[in-house]
Amino acid sequence: MAALRYRRFLKLCEEWPVDETKRGRDLGAYLRQRVAQAFREGENTQVAEPEACDQMYESLARLHSNYYKHKYPRPRDTSFSGLSVEEYKLILSTDTLEEFQEMDKSVWKKLQEKFAPTRPEEKNKTWARVLSRPRT
Repeated sequence: MAALRYRRFLKLCEEWPVDETKRGRDLGAYLRQRVAQAFREGENTQVAEPEACDQMYESLARLHSNYYKHKYPRPRDTSFSGLSVEEYKLILSTDTLEEFQEMDKSVWKKLQEKFAPTRPEEKNKTWARVLSRPRT
């Protein structure tokens, strides 16, 4: 049975798309990582809780097959903001979110990051230079 569970999860991982715009935050990539951790020995892995494993697979399979999207259809493909699905994908991409975070920083914080030394030794040298300068 462990081999069957392993093959089912592998098939699900193969079918689950990876969204390259969500680096480090993609559900497909996370699923592949978790399956690799859970089934380290491949088909020979012993599953400690087979019922929980089967329940997890069934839940993921329902998500992948859009079971709930078909069970509860929406009358229109819009949201309260009026944005389209493509616009939401663009906004939620990792690159766009990083740009928003950068825009949110104050000018002082940006300058500190730009000119701050990277290593602690350099930081001490910088402060020593600042403190040793003669004041005019």
